[in-house]
Amino acid sequence: MNQGLQAKNIFFILLGSAIFSFGLVHFNMENNLAEGGFTGITLLLYNLFSIDPSYSNLILNIPVFFIGWKLLGRRSFYYTLVGTFSVSLFLWIFQRWQLHIPLHDDLFLAALFAGVFIGTGLGITFRYGGTTGGVDIIARLVHKYRQVSMGKTMFLFDAGVILASILTYIDYREAMYTLVVVFIASRVIDFMQEGAYAARGAMIISSAHEEIAEEIHKRMDRGVTILKGYGSFTKQERDVLYCVVGRNEIVRLKNIIQAVDPHAFVSVTAVHDVFGEGFTLDENKQPIEQ
Repeated sequence: MNQGLQAKNIFFILLGSAIFSFGLVHFNMENNLAEGGFTGITLLLYNLFSIDPSYSNLILNIPVFFIGWKLLGRRSFYYTLVGTFSVSLFLWIFQRWQLHIPLHDDLFLAALFAGVFIGTGLGITFRYGGTTGGVDIIARLVHKYRQVSMGKTMFLFDAGVILASILTYIDYREAMYTLVVVFIASRVIDFMQEGAYAARGAMIISSAHEEIAEEIHKRMDRGVTILKGYGSFTKQERDVLYCVVGRNEIVRLKNIIQAVDPHAFVSVTAVHDVFGEGFTLDENKQPIEQ
């Protein structure tokens, strides 16, 4: 990884940490909404003992740093340090220079914005190789070794912390809105992990596959891969076309296929992330400016 890319990752980790901290201070803390994970524990300590979350966040994460060093590798560990320390820094800043947003009478709106800001902040941080410590590290490890999405892991872990919050400083109404926050945040995290650029992948089975492939290339400037298939019913080998197009191009693709072979069998699936020639690289293998 070159130095420029490292600087880019650090910038986006800082940006994600700022968005996360802004949401936590201005929507969770301002409206007495709890959180899950280590963040929820810092809010518990804040409401029960008036301990500043910017300080307790660092204290709680010291043991987790050692786990991160052993299991995540040096680069991920450094990014985790950046994420964790920047979250504490931004929490400290936003608590002292607050932008007051009066949403006490509309907890649903507060919960919605809290979930979006927290999920977006964490999603950006995760996407660029960092974490904000605590359960983020645990979720990253589970994702790495068990292939379970980070959002789902965090959602399950959060339940225990939210239960403790219900028993201490929030009522049942605030607890229900907290669950809305956690759910929205988990979905936003998964969306950003899978990729904001949603494409479509099409599997095409047709006797006119060569003509379809030629039309796709000529009219859409998209490449097509020919796969070898075998029909279990016909007992015949068939060529199968596979093509990935942008979400806004799928109608054009269907029209081309229909014009060439109205009887073609087509299966379209969602592609959550795509990179390579035609999407992130041009025909000269150079990065496409987004």
